[in-house]
Amino acid sequence: MNATDTHALDTTAPAEAPVRFDTKIAVILREDLEPWQRLNVTAFLVSGLGTQVPEVIGEPYEDADGVPYLPMFRQPVLVFEGTKETLTSAHAKALARVLPRALFTSDLFGTGHDRANRAAVRAVPTGELDLVGLAVYGPKNAVDKVIKGARMHP
Repeated sequence: MNATDTHALDTTAPAEAPVRFDTKIAVILREDLEPWQRLNVTAFLVSGLGTQVPEVIGEPYEDADGVPYLPMFRQPVLVFEGTKETLTSAHAKALARVLPRALFTSDLFGTGHDRANRAAVRAVPTGELDLVGLAVYGPKNAVDKVIKGARMHP
């Protein structure tokens, strides 16, 4: 555990108890996506959180032979699904709560690189974004309110 982990852990639990976080990483996917789209969108969304919210990243890994591996999230990523309306509502709630968030719109399936992705999002007003995915991070209770109406991804 690194120094940043202690603020988000339930330190009242016994050492052998499962680790409980007071924060949550959640991804919401639109229910009508193809399987390959779900995987692609999820990967893109969580990469945004890892770059801007350093406390979500744990320590680097190393195997028994000393081969190093990149650090990953220090807590689970929960994946949900919902309707277009569920995503629109979640987006509005995440904005209102000023939670760190990443989005993926349907337009991004037609672009081929990062600059084109940013231009596609910039071209659409907030209320007209055709969201297919949203990632959000924050206090567990706030994230729970944002994702209300979504269901766990099967």
